[in-house]
Amino acid sequence: MGTFIGHVCPGLFLLVYGLCQAVMVSRAVITSSSLLHPIAPTRQQGRWARLWRISYGGWLKLVTGTLLVAYEISCVKGGLVLMNRELPPRFMYPKQWQHLTMFILLALNGCVDIASRNLLPRRCQVLEQAALVLTFYVLLLLLVTHSQDSAGVELQVHSLLILVVLLLTLVLTAELWAPATARLELIQTLLFLLMGSWLMQAGFILFRPITGYPWQDDDISDIMFVTTFFCWHVMADALCLLAVYGLCSFCHRSQGSKLTRSKEAPGYPSTSGGLYKLLQEMEQPDGEDQALLANSTP
Repeated sequence: MGTFIGHVCPGLFLLVYGLCQAVMVSRAVITSSSLLHPIAPTRQQGRWARLWRISYGGWLKLVTGTLLVAYEISCVKGGLVLMNRELPPRFMYPKQWQHLTMFILLALNGCVDIASRNLLPRRCQVLEQAALVLTFYVLLLLLVTHSQDSAGVELQVHSLLILVVLLLTLVLTAELWAPATARLELIQTLLFLLMGSWLMQAGFILFRPITGYPWQDDDISDIMFVTTFFCWHVMADALCLLAVYGLCSFCHRSQGSKLTRSKEAPGYPSTSGGLYKLLQEMEQPDGEDQALLANSTP
């Protein structure tokens, strides 16, 4: 992870995951459906039912975590060794082992999602949420120790990332006692977007500056602009979340208008004819009773 790709790829994964989460939460809020049991598409019924029940989020976590583990191991020349052969032995590659632990946690979290959705007799969303909370607690602990030998711009970048992870951990913990809360889900989605976009920005700041010149650790203006860029990311991700909600709302309204037009079309089967026949059948016994009464009177 101590490379440009090691920051951009996890950031891109978190950004894509946040966008998918934004679509799901927006649809649930617009349709007033449950966030624990969102409305499934009509294609879920039929021959493609098993395909639509696959845990795509879990498989995305598993594949991404596995690829990042392989990439982290390949970046170390001579292999990722835990300790050297000197006396006394010393631990080797502490940051790389922390990166490896983070990526293994991501893959294991994906395995939990897949097992809960596709292997267990009934989906256990409490298990999925608890595994996600545990993952972020471990991630927060690793990030705090990960930035101890950093200074200047790198320390500021990692401190802001730790702030996002801390807030996200608190929100995920609160959802254990208040699941399916729209406000918490929206905050969680915003923090996932912010974490992903900021990780990608950290790759450009630390390894590939846009100007071509490295940031200066002893320049206070560079450190201040790191915080300014972070605030811009907060505003941009909030606007992105608002745009996704607006797009989902527009699609929902357009589908509703198409359904209304199809019902108003001449060829659409109407129930008025059946209702009229039913009323006629209900009136027939009354007419027969009146005829019998007329015949019985002298």
